[in-house]
Amino acid sequence: MADRHFLPGLILAGFMLAVAGCQSGDSGGAVLGAENKDAPPPAKEKVLESELRGYCPTVTLRDGTAYFNSYAKGGQDDPAKLVYQSSIAQVSRSCTRSNGMLNITVAVAGRVVPGPAVKPGSVTMPIRIAVIQGDTVIYSELHKYQANIADTSTASQFVFNDPNISLPDPTVRNIRIYAGFDEGPPKKTASAQ
Repeated sequence: MADRHFLPGLILAGFMLAVAGCQSGDSGGAVLGAENKDAPPPAKEKVLESELRGYCPTVTLRDGTAYFNSYAKGGQDDPAKLVYQSSIAQVSRSCTRSNGMLNITVAVAGRVVPGPAVKPGSVTMPIRIAVIQGDTVIYSELHKYQANIADTSTASQFVFNDPNISLPDPTVRNIRIYAGFDEGPPKKTASAQ
């Protein structure tokens, strides 16, 4: 029974560490073993109260976009030809402000479960991030994210980041961010033509 709760806890802990790494402002720059005694200590950035209270839109996982199945060619919906199933377990974001712009990084974490038709190697998952302000789509990007399946007998985890969202700092809190798998428009079949 404890094993059933261990994997989700491990996934959540890994995701939180990945997001914390995204939010870190320290660029480091030090090389292990190299020390410059003449250099002044790095300046620490001060976080303003306005930044702590600043608006950072939440990310929502759209209904019906938490799972993605990939099948071998010609095997659509055939369980024996399932290559893999991927699922999104968690979505998050971090925000920074600079020169009147709101910069948002969206993170998506989940896992990939190999199917009967899987082969070792990389798989491509279609992850869409969309930002809507009021009724207007101001950002929509479909990412072809690749994850590696080294062990075909067990599930593997993935963490995807989209750090490319930048928009004028909003004066109204009317921004929604959506994340999820997006296979694109349905493919035409011979009977639908």
